Amino acid sequence: MFAKNEGSLDRLLRIGLGLALLVWFFLDQGTGALHWAKLIGIVPLATGLIGSCPLYSILGVSTCPMKG
Repeated sequence: MFAKNEGSLDRLLRIGLGLALLVWFFLDQGTGALHWAKLIGIVPLATGLIGSCPLYSILGVSTCPMKG
């Protein structure tokens, strides 16, 4: 479906950041724009789980190890 363009460390960092933002969203009882902005964590979580970043594809970037 999507070409893998994220290396292991990149994926791990994205998943960690995404989960942290979503946990913060659900644990914080705040209101306002900052509270809802934490839902952006869905994006790095999804791209980390899939292993493909659409922006990387557009820019021609890849953090995957080179294939020998």
